[in-house]
Amino acid sequence: MMRISLLGLLAVVTPALAHGRDPHQKTCHVPAIGGGEDDGPAILAAFKECSKNAKIVLDKYYVVDTLLLTKGLENVDVELSGTVQYTPDIAKWSPQSLYLTYQNATTFWFLSGNNIHLYGGGTLDANGQVWWDTFNNTHNAGTAGGSSRTFARPIPLTVGNATNVVVENIKQIGSPFWFVYQSTNVTYKNINIRTVSYSSSPTANSDGWDIYRSDHITIRDSIVINDDDCVSFKPNSTNIVVANMWCNGSHGISVGSLGQYAGETDIVANVFVKNITMLNAQNGARIKVFGGNPSPNSTVGGGTGYVKNITFEDFFVSNVDNPVLINQCYSTPAATCAQFPSNLSISDVHYINVTGTSSGAEGSVVVDLECSDTCEDITATGTKLTPKNGTAEYICKNIASTSELDFNCTAPS
Repeated sequence: MMRISLLGLLAVVTPALAHGRDPHQKTCHVPAIGGGEDDGPAILAAFKECSKNAKIVLDKYYVVDTLLLTKGLENVDVELSGTVQYTPDIAKWSPQSLYLTYQNATTFWFLSGNNIHLYGGGTLDANGQVWWDTFNNTHNAGTAGGSSRTFARPIPLTVGNATNVVVENIKQIGSPFWFVYQSTNVTYKNINIRTVSYSSSPTANSDGWDIYRSDHITIRDSIVINDDDCVSFKPNSTNIVVANMWCNGSHGISVGSLGQYAGETDIVANVFVKNITMLNAQNGARIKVFGGNPSPNSTVGGGTGYVKNITFEDFFVSNVDNPVLINQCYSTPAATCAQFPSNLSISDVHYINVTGTSSGAEGSVVVDLECSDTCEDITATGTKLTPKNGTAEYICKNIASTSELDFNCTAPS
């Protein structure tokens, strides 16, 4: 059995940035044109001029209608004390946003390089309402594994192909989609994400963070108000700390989804989640893995890999539908999953001091651990969960040993 400590993992995941840089470093102040004109070219010019050993100041209100592809940065401070607002132009952004090769993801801004510090108390405004309303009307999310050039729902900021990055004291509002992409040693702290729809359209796919193909990532001391995962660990996320988070209205802190694409190997390992407040949510501590699939070209399950060494500790839930959930048949018909269990194993998962109340949406079920193949070394201590009505029920299926759980399991009906 492997356990992971917060202090131990923080020691290796926190980037060592030179925050107090030379006061005589080159500084680029970005002007704002005003009148609704595109400030994107001026921002790009500043990043080109101050790409190394420099500081970029964004202290105005900027309208951005141009892809911000800011790569090759080295030892750069980005002080965002103003607002960057992307235009709500679906017809333009869908083809021009940068495609990220996973689940139809594209981005407005791709921040890449080494030793980058983004800070300043400013705001990223993604103008998400138009995207949510359009998606709600058309239900066109693009094709899994391919880019939709007609409706792409870009991510406000992607830290990608980057090392040693700190993003702190930034607000993000109106996110149309969700990324930490192929990066190492990235820390987010004191981030405020608010994704709220002002129409009847839900804020679909409004994840707070998705981590993909990245190692040594820390997310802490942040607030997320949204309608999808608060934090999600996508394929090949390793050595992750998520701590001191307040999430409202979300789909939980989720491992996955994983195993969606046949022929792909997805790994999530060494994840430590601590001191979480989860309110009015669909899920609390969740693991979601697709079932198997006989087709070698499947985009709805059949992938391989593993989930290993995951800890959820001091996790408080209030009015949450599924406080603790393992679903190894995610988005997979029951008959298919019974015939083709998941090829992606789940082991070494630990729940410590998960407390609070469920919403009653699942009756009196407060824990639901259902594996299509055997899940090994699943433990729980300090569980104190109360359903809205009745006596708490704990569902377990294909758990190798229920003796390491501090509740009595029943089989799913």
